[in-house]
Amino acid sequence: MKQRDINPYPYSDSNKRYLTYDYYMKKKYGGKCAKIPLDAGFTCPNIDGRCGTGGCIYCSGRGSGDFAESPALSISEQYRLTREKLSSKWSTERCIAYFQAHTNTYAPLEVLKSKFEGAISLPGVVGISIATRADCLDDGVIAYINELSERIDVTVELGLQTVNDDVANFINRGHTYEIFRDGYNRLRRGAPRVEICIHLIFGLPDETKEMMLHSTAEVAKLHPNAVKIHLMHVIEGTKLAELYKSGAYTPMERQDYIDTVCEALTLLPEDTVIGRLTGDGMASSLLAPLWSAKKVTVLNDIDKKMFENDLWQGKMFQKSIN
Repeated sequence: MKQRDINPYPYSDSNKRYLTYDYYMKKKYGGKCAKIPLDAGFTCPNIDGRCGTGGCIYCSGRGSGDFAESPALSISEQYRLTREKLSSKWSTERCIAYFQAHTNTYAPLEVLKSKFEGAISLPGVVGISIATRADCLDDGVIAYINELSERIDVTVELGLQTVNDDVANFINRGHTYEIFRDGYNRLRRGAPRVEICIHLIFGLPDETKEMMLHSTAEVAKLHPNAVKIHLMHVIEGTKLAELYKSGAYTPMERQDYIDTVCEALTLLPEDTVIGRLTGDGMASSLLAPLWSAKKVTVLNDIDKKMFENDLWQGKMFQKSIN
């Protein structure tokens, strides 16, 4: 008997005991979707001085958009080039236009409209994903996103990283958890069709396992449509890299990360899509932890631990919100 045959988790057709993005997209669109990263050339409020300078201490100069084409290219050209590169990896005509780099609602509304409207008209695009911050969602932006969601599937990805304000301040996040919740709730009310994905990072400086699980439990109370869990990796040229080189920051060990992820999954609602369980860093600039480069083996060991310990997504959800 295979693991999938005795899997207690309902939203799976494999041995996975959590709701994978791939499974969700296949159910929603009838087949695999490719996510095409795009860089619209925006910045962030904790870079340009509105709430800080320098950006988050772990963020590369591309603002997490390292896998996108150059922002000097048009959105349509970026899309075409990346889609061609991915064609050998994924055989699908369905694509999500993913505005990934920096803060993608941090620009005049007319600029946002020109970028997003151009993207949704590209061949094969079935949805748009907008990565941004909860403190960059004014009423006009929310109203436009709501209108956009009437014409195409829209996901807004909100970087939270941690609910612990002391840690958020140390990493130069530029907002508190209270501010995040306010933005999240206004978006939920103002654009009810939009799917919201919350990002968490495990392994931030001075965060214990208990603090990471606390962040997960607080996010579970919001019941987002999706969650991405990232491993904190050290990229050359960042402030975190300076801390790492000086011995002031120690990355998570592999088994600690696996153990924390498995427990975190049990705290989340069973119908929340898990968009990611690891972090990506460009191989040429990754300093640590080097084990993170072997992403498939990490995911396999998460599956193994969940099976061996009879864990699945949502198993502890009700207890976590009470």
